[in-house]
Amino acid sequence: MNRIPSVSLRGDAAEAGAAAAPDPAALARWARAFCIIRFDLERGQLVEACFPPDALAHGGLDRLVAFSSFPDSMSHHLPRHRSSVHDSLFSFRLPDPSPSAAGSRRGFLYGFVFNRQRQDERLPRGGEQKSVVILSHAPYSSLFRLLLQILGPLCFDIGHTALTMVASHVAAWPAPSPGCPMELPIGSAALRVHLPPAANDPGPPPALLPANPSVPYGLFHDADLFAAFRGLLLHLWTLWELMVVGEPILVVAPSPPQCSEAVAGLVSLVAPILYSVDFRPYFTIHDPDFARLNALAEGEVFPPMVLGVTNLFFLRSLKSVPNVVSVGSPNPNSTRVLPAGGQSPASANGSNGTPVRLKLDKLAISKFSPTGLLNSIKLRREGPLSLMTEHKEALWSTYVPTTKPDTSVLNRLIDAGVSPRIEESMSVVNNEILRRHFLELTTNFLAPFGPYLRTTTPLEGSSPFVDPPLLPPFHADEFVNGLASRGPGKFLSKRMKSNWLDLYRKFLEGPNFMPWFRQRRSAAEQDQLRLWRQARMNVDIEKLMSKMSELERIDSFNVIERYLLKEMENSRTATAESIAACQKLKADLQAAFSVLPKDMQQLLLSNPKRAVLLQASQEKVSGLGDVVSQTSL
Repeated sequence: MNRIPSVSLRGDAAEAGAAAAPDPAALARWARAFCIIRFDLERGQLVEACFPPDALAHGGLDRLVAFSSFPDSMSHHLPRHRSSVHDSLFSFRLPDPSPSAAGSRRGFLYGFVFNRQRQDERLPRGGEQKSVVILSHAPYSSLFRLLLQILGPLCFDIGHTALTMVASHVAAWPAPSPGCPMELPIGSAALRVHLPPAANDPGPPPALLPANPSVPYGLFHDADLFAAFRGLLLHLWTLWELMVVGEPILVVAPSPPQCSEAVAGLVSLVAPILYSVDFRPYFTIHDPDFARLNALAEGEVFPPMVLGVTNLFFLRSLKSVPNVVSVGSPNPNSTRVLPAGGQSPASANGSNGTPVRLKLDKLAISKFSPTGLLNSIKLRREGPLSLMTEHKEALWSTYVPTTKPDTSVLNRLIDAGVSPRIEESMSVVNNEILRRHFLELTTNFLAPFGPYLRTTTPLEGSSPFVDPPLLPPFHADEFVNGLASRGPGKFLSKRMKSNWLDLYRKFLEGPNFMPWFRQRRSAAEQDQLRLWRQARMNVDIEKLMSKMSELERIDSFNVIERYLLKEMENSRTATAESIAACQKLKADLQAAFSVLPKDMQQLLLSNPKRAVLLQASQEKVSGLGDVVSQTSL
């Protein structure tokens, strides 16, 4: 049997969870639904149980989820025993058809599936299969994969009550903290996860390389890059470019776990860029978008999408996709890179079976071979349709890449050999190497945009009571011309060809640039406002006023008054930060007023609302709410 390890809930914890009805609002912070889907021999995929019961009631969501929760066929690679069980985890992504999701921006739902296939010659058609699904608006793959390893086996052990039981625990969790580590209790276990940043989080500044690459700076940081693409490691740099510029990609794999892991790995490859292209980790013919894509006319451009598929029918129906990558192995247990020349896996390791560096000759770039050349030509001539007769790991693309494979990174990868236990730990090491490199590559690629996102603070001794300067305006043509004269920088110049400027042009014209740039720009503007606000909190107003002329003092008084009224409006929320800012500005206003000429003071006090404001500046902040209502100028 091929079982995924599970963690059982303690009896007392389970009973306590089942006794408390989950709060729907609290549960919705994390998940939309918990489902059990059964494959019925007569009626097909059916929702056997769902919590909350009406969670799939809108827009045919029940059918969409049901059809996306099973492999296209029972696995043909299970052991030929009288009875065998095969568990697998995979994910899918669907448009959200619920009325609440209707709006200017298309909403999506993420499904995380625990699928169990059982072969038994005593059963009708020799087997059965059932799936346990967690449906959520959040792409928290690292969390829901762990939760499924508890919920999946539990549903097969105790039945439908497991859904309500686990939902009760999830509803008791605190609200999600995107971008932060969390420890979430579930019975006797505690799920320790680091959630990915929120969709509106632009990530770190482009000139700053994150110090800790294990912290997620994008979606699907937990994706196993090395396992998904270990037969295509040399093509990772081309795939990175295709993702950066938003090219459509069809990912073909023998099974849903392999194709969904590959799609997740591709999305994670471009972090911290906000990947704005539609992607489907596991795409089926029942998806509502299939009819639209299948109806594209000859020569019509395929829209930017990344589709993970296992049904080879898509090779014919979606033949206009310009980039096709096939990943994985028909035998899930045979995904290791074997050495060239017919050596046994054991002989590729050290004499004592310990892991060794993954040699470049295993990646098919070392020695010239006539047979290899002929196979390569045949593969290119036949195209993706060659997968109809035999699955092989390959990339078909007309795209001309700019970035060269980094052999120093590939040489650091470790070949684990035949031991599954060692392979798992070495995969962690290899993923860390790959993820660190592509994070560094993406960060250096984004670095030229840094000057347009750079914040400023008041100069030493200058007044912070002025509007902050605007960020430099961005014009694509000026940016490209300036970049052409400066060059790509030391890091990229070693890794890119002479046509490197074309990659920037494609990025600027592609679907990923503007959403990322707008978010980074908005974050920089907010950061600049925060820095100037902090400068106003720290300024010595009396020292500042002593250096000003009479006219500058009058102008400063008016500006301080304006900022105070704004902070008083914000202080309605009664946050400690806004109250502290109000207290400081009240004191600054009084200090600025005290150094004005007497005739100017009398003129200012002639305004009743301003007189109340100046009087309030000598009182405690506890009366701010009343003051705001009296002093709206």
